[in-house]
Amino acid sequence: MNFLKMIFGEKVNLQEIISNGAVIVDVRTKGEYQSGHLRNSINIPIDNLQQKIEKLNKNKPIITCCASGARSASARRILKSNGFGQVYNGGSWYSLRKYMS
Repeated sequence: MNFLKMIFGEKVNLQEIISNGAVIVDVRTKGEYQSGHLRNSINIPIDNLQQKIEKLNKNKPIITCCASGARSASARRILKSNGFGQVYNGGSWYSLRKYMS
């Protein structure tokens, strides 16, 4: 398996997924999130994701993000292993800004 595909997932149209109502889950720490984040994103730090997973809807697409894409890749794997079907690694929260209106 291609290493980058394993970390970031399949190439998808994030703009389309966001336009269709995806939930953006920022898995950085509370302090990182408070220093800057995407409007309407939800902050669930990666260390708390397993305990707060019930806050998320399995029937909605989810885009995970963090500072670089590494923690969001881990978050994607956690969500997928807990039955979430439509989960995408958005990488850096900062790079996702271009998709926000």
